[in-house]
Amino acid sequence: MGDELAEVRRSLESISETLADLAIAALREALDDGDPSALSEERRLTRARRAVERAAAILAGPDHGD
Repeated sequence: MGDELAEVRRSLESISETLADLAIAALREALDDGDPSALSEERRLTRARRAVERAAAILAGPDHGD
């Protein structure tokens, strides 16, 4: 089961990176277009990224300094 959990953790870390990229793109869009709704999109994506990072940290367990 440890290998399966490690794979899920790696998948979550990859998802976190994707969410970070999307948040940066939304922030750029908000700045370029002056679109305030893109700022709320960036905040939503950032909250999702943090939740995914917390889940990955939980799966990493206490031995990983979390």
